[in-house]
Amino acid sequence: MTGGLRCVALAGAVAGAWGLGGCATAPGPTAASAAPAAPVKVSPTDPWERFNRAIFGFNESVDAAVLAPLARAYKAVVPRVVSQGFENVLGNVGDAWSAVNHALQGKPQATFEMIMRVAVNSTFGLGGLLDIAGEAGIERQTEDFGQTLGRWGVPTGPYLVLPLIGASNVRDGSAWPLDRAASFTSLVSNSNHRYAITAMELIDKRAGLLTASSVLNQVALDRYTFVRDSYLARRRAAVYDGNPPPEPDDEPADRQPAPK
Repeated sequence: MTGGLRCVALAGAVAGAWGLGGCATAPGPTAASAAPAAPVKVSPTDPWERFNRAIFGFNESVDAAVLAPLARAYKAVVPRVVSQGFENVLGNVGDAWSAVNHALQGKPQATFEMIMRVAVNSTFGLGGLLDIAGEAGIERQTEDFGQTLGRWGVPTGPYLVLPLIGASNVRDGSAWPLDRAASFTSLVSNSNHRYAITAMELIDKRAGLLTASSVLNQVALDRYTFVRDSYLARRRAAVYDGNPPPEPDDEPADRQPAPK
């Protein structure tokens, strides 16, 4: 799900995005071999699947070689109380941005609750190091600018896999720079410190996904399709606050037009 890392990732992705597979030929001309191959069905939500799969493969290689080993070492060495405090501080700044997005979406109650959450954690939680508001029952309601755009009818656009960031779509990918500008790293003036915090944030998030990735390896026949479909479903539910309207294919059979 960052500065210099993004540049490196883009360079590597461009270099290895398009690979040509070998072609096998049947021995001797036959009617079957002479017939043209059936066209590959393209998903309407994923028209750039070939490119996306190349970036997905690049991300998987980086994860296996770098991120996953670092995440396992981080989880083994860093005490949970330290990593939890780090996550709380980042989350407190994220809560402020969530409050802005709730306001932009016209949700006054959620806006007030998130403002209260930030105020409580910033004062009584030592700048967000402790999640006092969560213990008091003020739950986190995360919103980002991609959800805000979706709230006001901006379509998702095609599915898109971004280098290192991973699953996205045109709408959320366009909103991502603004979300990053409102993150904790934007408050750090020193560029070296900013890169270090970004790297630690990336490793911390990957450490939190170690169990999920292990389960994914066991249940997914095609990791790319599983991640894509899960992301699209999760983002659609997020835009509609967990209660999305039925898609055309989800309508009951008696409400769909009879086939001609």
